[in-house]
Amino acid sequence: MPYYSDEIIEEVRSRTDIVDVISQYVNLQKKGTQYFGLCPFHNEKTGSFSVSPQKQMYYCFGCGAGGNVFSFLMAYENMTFKEAVEELAPKCGVTLPQREMTYQEKQRADRRSLLFEINKEAAAFYYKMLRSKDGEQAMAYFTKRELTADTLHKFGLGCTNKYSDSLYKYLKSKGYEDNILKDCGLITIDEKRGGHDKFWNRAMFPIFDANGKVVAFGGRVMGEGEPKYLNSPETEIFNKSRTLFGLYFARKTRREQFILCEGYMDVISLHQAGFDNAVASLGTALTEGHAGMLKRYVKDVYLSYDSDGAGQKAALRAIPILKNAGISCRIINMSPYKDPDEFIKTLGAEEYEKRIQNAENSFMYQVRMMEKNYDLTDPEKKSDFQKKVAEMIVLEFPTQLERENYIESVAARFNIPKDALGKYIIELGQSGIVSKKSSQNRENSRKPAQKSKDDGMKMSQRLLLTWLVEQSEIFPKIKEYVNPDDFEDGVYKKVATEVFTYLEDGKAVDTARIVDLFMEDDERKIVAALFNTTVGELTDNTDLSKALKETLLRIKKHSLELAQKNGANLQVLVEGKRKLQRLERLDITI
Repeated sequence: MPYYSDEIIEEVRSRTDIVDVISQYVNLQKKGTQYFGLCPFHNEKTGSFSVSPQKQMYYCFGCGAGGNVFSFLMAYENMTFKEAVEELAPKCGVTLPQREMTYQEKQRADRRSLLFEINKEAAAFYYKMLRSKDGEQAMAYFTKRELTADTLHKFGLGCTNKYSDSLYKYLKSKGYEDNILKDCGLITIDEKRGGHDKFWNRAMFPIFDANGKVVAFGGRVMGEGEPKYLNSPETEIFNKSRTLFGLYFARKTRREQFILCEGYMDVISLHQAGFDNAVASLGTALTEGHAGMLKRYVKDVYLSYDSDGAGQKAALRAIPILKNAGISCRIINMSPYKDPDEFIKTLGAEEYEKRIQNAENSFMYQVRMMEKNYDLTDPEKKSDFQKKVAEMIVLEFPTQLERENYIESVAARFNIPKDALGKYIIELGQSGIVSKKSSQNRENSRKPAQKSKDDGMKMSQRLLLTWLVEQSEIFPKIKEYVNPDDFEDGVYKKVATEVFTYLEDGKAVDTARIVDLFMEDDERKIVAALFNTTVGELTDNTDLSKALKETLLRIKKHSLELAQKNGANLQVLVEGKRKLQRLERLDITI
């Protein structure tokens, strides 16, 4: 149960605009009465993530994630319900009462606190180990990488020894039990070996969250061994898709942009050289979650990825993710050196600063990378390249002013006839081919594969509930024939009961409040789907009145069949059949 009273929770929620909150993480664009953007909970190229100001809810038509403003923070920031309320309350002017936690809330809070404590203890253990005899090999590695004592201290760098149970024994001596150690991401416990460390014989890099708490670790093997780099697994306090190495330090920078790198050492070397705005995505590909975190702090990001083929591909993947998050992006050219660490060691900070000043526009970078795929000595291939460039300009830039500017720059840079390029772009815009392609991709992203597997009856019930919320004038026409008992037991029936009660009282349905009746993530997803189902997902019938009648009949027939199967008394069955017969003759218009 929530820590605060229903009245307090309702006040915080009603005073908070979900669009304002989510737009801090996701680049939202208004389309009709809703806002759309790329889903922060799964990778996608076109926006299927919707936010409804009317319902004060979000819902992804791709992965099914959904809920209200509290559940968004719980999912995105890995907060508890209580933490989400406390995060929003001061921002909307609500003073929270001070009182004792419930037993259940205290248990959850204690568990997260324990996980933070364990990671902090582990960081101290690794830090001390580096400065002992057992840390000589790791210290030699850091010294070879030219890291100063101040840098080692700032980033809390440490190491493990060659034994695979050192940390486990240390944490046990501190009084931590196996049932919490097995979930901290640092210890593996099995019947044969007992407790043992996931990291051993490695140089250790603590990973801090934005508030400076240690949430995970990265480890580089000393000597031979695989994998070369190993990260903590995801835990209750660590989500690698929304955690950036170095963010805790970079968020304090006075620079107006962040430098995004690929590895720990790149970030550390840049910070040591004075570039305190460097971050990295923990050795994983950049995600929408990472972009959302970046958007909270800066509007501009400079990519400083490796200059090899893999780094170039990573940059090309990252550019659209950053752009879709509303972040302007430029690329730092580090040739002939492989990465920022190597560049800084060879040429120094001053030369790197020059590369920052001359960073390449991301669109021009994309065109330059694409150019490598075409043999420009062949007239046909050259034409294909130029047509592709024109298509990119049309897709990327919606206004004529932007297009004209890029036509001029691209024509000069890549030796393309400016007038011919401009005319072809106009033809593309008039034909609508490119916009149709973009629109089709967007629609396809909103048709998740898993929905085709949904039970048809559940889909009918979901559609009816969505209709009742969005068009409450339907309720007086159908309430005589369908009631909450006609819905599936569990979440469906509970939600239907709430919706029918609101409508019976003549009130607008508070969908965001209904979400908070369910504390489990899976249940919240179902509730979000119940309020975000469309006619097209269930039937091809474009006549909404007929589609509504089909839906009502389907629900009522199923309910009656179920009642018969479960041995309902004769009076209930006779009354049910009468309602069904009247419903079949009913003429509903919406």
